[in-house]
Amino acid sequence: MTAFLRPHILSAALLALTLAAPAAQAFSDDEARRAILELRTQLKQMNDQNLQARLQLADQMDLLHQEIATLRGRIEELSQHAAPANNSNAPQTPQTGDPQEQAAYEAAADQYRNGRYKEAAAAFSTFLQSYPDSSLAGDAQFYLGSSQYASKDFKHSIQTMQSLVKNRPADPRAPDALLVVAADQIELNDLKGAKASLQRIIKDYPGSASAETAKNRLKLL
Repeated sequence: MTAFLRPHILSAALLALTLAAPAAQAFSDDEARRAILELRTQLKQMNDQNLQARLQLADQMDLLHQEIATLRGRIEELSQHAAPANNSNAPQTPQTGDPQEQAAYEAAADQYRNGRYKEAAAAFSTFLQSYPDSSLAGDAQFYLGSSQYASKDFKHSIQTMQSLVKNRPADPRAPDALLVVAADQIELNDLKGAKASLQRIIKDYPGSASAETAKNRLKLL
């Protein structure tokens, strides 16, 4: 009886080994696929981080250039105030004609110059509510959006700058406003939107300095 069963037991064992081999192979393949997927995910994260770092560096350089331009403007303004009164050729500091309006704008601008961006955003917002038809409204809206960007309030910065471009498309600040919109979108990982904003600058404001910046920025996206 025992001798009769042994061949069957041996056959069953061989069959079990035969069936187990493909299962072990499948398990090994699954592990390999999982490892490949994890590696791809890690590589994508590394690429995204590298891209984000490059874009942030470009943003920092742009902000530095803006700060330099602001400083130059402030120096020119101080020089104008120091110019002799009888020098008719000396450029004049723009005035609104309303001392209270002028003071409100300058107070907001001082907050921005001193890097107090949240306070600057609040002050420019109040200025625009109080003087919506001011000749300084375009500048105030631009610096409101810039203050919001510097405060990492990216969504409101986009709204502010897009409103400026929509309502004042011929404003000298419009292409710069779109640059800030693109920077906001990059911070929000909306690279498609950022590309569209940069391409719009090149299309609608081809002769502006912002168009050159937009071309360089697009190379990074």
